[in-house]
Amino acid sequence: MISPDAARNVVGIIGNVISFGLFLSPVPTFWRICKKKDVEEFKADPYLATLLNCMLWVFYGIPVVHPNSILVVTINGIGLVVEGAYLIIFFLYSPNKKRLRMMAVLGVELVFMVAVILGVLLGAHTHEKRSMIVGILCVFFGSIMYFSPLTIMGKVIKTKSVEYMPFFLSLVCFLNGVCWTAYALIRFDIYVTIPNGLGAIFGAFQLILYACYYRTTPKKTKSAADKDNVELPSVVSGPGAANTGSVVSVTVER
Repeated sequence: MISPDAARNVVGIIGNVISFGLFLSPVPTFWRICKKKDVEEFKADPYLATLLNCMLWVFYGIPVVHPNSILVVTINGIGLVVEGAYLIIFFLYSPNKKRLRMMAVLGVELVFMVAVILGVLLGAHTHEKRSMIVGILCVFFGSIMYFSPLTIMGKVIKTKSVEYMPFFLSLVCFLNGVCWTAYALIRFDIYVTIPNGLGAIFGAFQLILYACYYRTTPKKTKSAADKDNVELPSVVSGPGAANTGSVVSVTVER
């Protein structure tokens, strides 16, 4: 019989694969930016938010804060690299005004992380206290990111059209939330369960909306579709991890 720890590791590895795929979902957008050498109307906000989320979860997963959470560190470490690459590309092809704003936000995020790290390591002296402080921050920021798809879901209901909500991305977000919720429940971790449970619920709602409004969505020609882009907020979550998990807002083309 498979042990709980072994089952947890298997589920976590599957979750890592799914989360990695979500981290890569904006690649077509950045390929477009590189070809045009222009960020057009795309915004860096989702990637800046995901970067902060990944930093928090990497800190949460290190042994001095929350032992036995290597899968938290791995997926969010990958997320840091991927989001960093996106932001470098965005910086290279942005006008000066957007560059200055990006640098200001990055500066605030780094100062915030330094304050969190020093405060936790110097002010909390047990794993339980450190996990609680960092976990609450992760849940707070991750949950905020999980509420971002509500705008798109409201648009789907209002227009009775799912053209702004790609089915595959909604499905993967749902599976991602389910996978990491299962991971968190095998060895109960409330800080992993809350944001990923929200991710599974919102993913399920998106799939239900897709089933309800798919047939009423007007078909667009390829040329018309190529003219438009939409930023679809979604969240990438790791093993309690990137609520960029997750909670990743990701920019996609439609």
